[in-house]
Amino acid sequence: GHIGYGIRPSERGKGYATLMLKLGLEKAAALGLEKVLITCDKENLPSARTIQRNVGVLDSEVVDERGIAIQRYWIKLT
Repeated sequence: GHIGYGIRPSERGKGYATLMLKLGLEKAAALGLEKVLITCDKENLPSARTIQRNVGVLDSEVVDERGIAIQRYWIKLT
C-alpha cells in the first residue's frame, strides 16, 4: 500500500489510527496523488474499520506468500 501506520497496543482504540490515516491522506493529496492503496490482513478488523472510516473501498483480496489473506482498499483523494 501507499500509506502505513501502527499503534502500540496500549494506545489502540483511541482513534489515533483513524487520525494518522486521515493526515497521511491529506499529505498524499498535497503531493498530487489522486488515489491511494491501503492494505490490511483480512483478520485485522480494527484496521479495516480505520480504512473504511476514511472512505476506503474494498477492491480485492489476495493471499500473500505466507498464506495470509490481505484486503486491498482504494481511497480516492480527488
